[in-house]
Amino acid sequence: MKQPTFNGRVLLSMDVIEAARVGDPLALEHVLRYYDRYINKICTRTLYDKDGLPHIGIDEYMKHLLQAKLVEDIVVKK
Repeated sequence: MKQPTFNGRVLLSMDVIEAARVGDPLALEHVLRYYDRYINKICTRTLYDKDGLPHIGIDEYMKHLLQAKLVEDIVVKK
């Protein structure tokens, strides 16, 4: 059976989603890896070094907050 895709990207399987929902750490890691590019994109900011020079980078603090929120919203609250 062919895996379903969206915009050329294979979607997460229902087995992985259900395992993540009940708190399986490997499934949660798989979900985080699946969304990593998207999270990096929305956390990209213009950051400034100690000399005040701008550069494009990922706001790691915001990335960790978004990853924690994603895990919190996936896992079933007991």
